[in-house]
Amino acid sequence: MREGIVFRALDFPAEVHPGDNLARLIGDAVAASDDGLRDGDVLVVAQKVVSKAEGRFVDLAGVSPSPRATELARETGKDPRQVEVILRESDEVVRAKPGVIVVAHRLGLVMANAGIDRSNIGPGEGDRVLLLPEDPDRSAAHIRDALAARFGTAPGVIVSDSFGRAWRNGVVNVAIGAAGLPTLIDARGRIDRDGRELAVTDIAFADAIAAGAGIAMGEGNESAPVALVRGARADAPHGTAASLIRPAAEDMFR
Repeated sequence: MREGIVFRALDFPAEVHPGDNLARLIGDAVAASDDGLRDGDVLVVAQKVVSKAEGRFVDLAGVSPSPRATELARETGKDPRQVEVILRESDEVVRAKPGVIVVAHRLGLVMANAGIDRSNIGPGEGDRVLLLPEDPDRSAAHIRDALAARFGTAPGVIVSDSFGRAWRNGVVNVAIGAAGLPTLIDARGRIDRDGRELAVTDIAFADAIAAGAGIAMGEGNESAPVALVRGARADAPHGTAASLIRPAAEDMFR
């Protein structure tokens, strides 16, 4: 029988603030759990706590909308100041309709509203929004290095965010940052159980782990931004989340 995969949310402080040592807080949560860290473990960390620790807040009171932002706000029914921040974080507006703006984020991610959010960002003065981390792959690598120094074993680390998907309703967690684990596994050339060669199969391994962890972490008021994943192993080179982004030239929707 194949060994199962375990997804477990860790107890974590209710709030993270700019300047907090996130790797230390995650390490404390690991140390307080019954499991500790083992070789091959993966920690999935919600993007919001990474962004909060990195101080990625913008107070809309200080934002002056450009004419383009004002026009797009009229089309979509959004706050012109938030639209301005969306444009600043993006390279291209892919689609816009009432209630949503889909953009190509400066990181390459094609996503709604540049990942800018007001939900679950914590108390504070002013009308604030939260941006994605400056470099989620770098954030994941920093957390991994700090945990390795503390525990003597280096887990894989995924920074996850919830995404909508073409062709499907609903959102799932995906990896927007990763370190210390395979992210995209090229299965082309492998043989299926009927002896046929796989021709186009790439496995989004890090996204699959992030999606499973999302069930344990929750999407609402669960306050469980870190999950420990055990038993998810793949014999493939480590990669970054950037490798999961489809190049614009291969994107049929752009």
